[in-house]
Amino acid sequence: MSDLLERLRGRGWRMTAQRRVVAEVLDGEHVHLTADEVHARAVAKLPEISRATVYNTLGELVSLGEVLEVATDRRAKRYDPNAHRPHHHLVCAQCGSIRDVHPTGNPLADLPDSERFGFTVSDVEVTYRGLCPNCTAA
Repeated sequence: MSDLLERLRGRGWRMTAQRRVVAEVLDGEHVHLTADEVHARAVAKLPEISRATVYNTLGELVSLGEVLEVATDRRAKRYDPNAHRPHHHLVCAQCGSIRDVHPTGNPLADLPDSERFGFTVSDVEVTYRGLCPNCTAA
């Protein structure tokens, strides 16, 4: 489970009612919501929260490095609170659902020197694609 709220409190981030609700909506394991989904869930908890406030808060959380902005295809960006534990994503090619995965090994080490073309590689993002159980069953 994500510890987003605890991390934000630890940073001394000013926790307004609106910010708290956005953080609560994002907090959890395997959470990859679009901004519109965050807004819809936030409105259910705090009806007066505006779409602009949600977008601004998401942008601030990304800038702080507390939330990852995930773009796995041509669909809307999604927001991942699992920003402090290295992981990859498993994406359903049909419905777009996303799961965090933690395979063993070091993908940086798996790239041979001959394929680095002089780059000093500092990070890697792996996206696995397939069909989720629901789409496979349908």
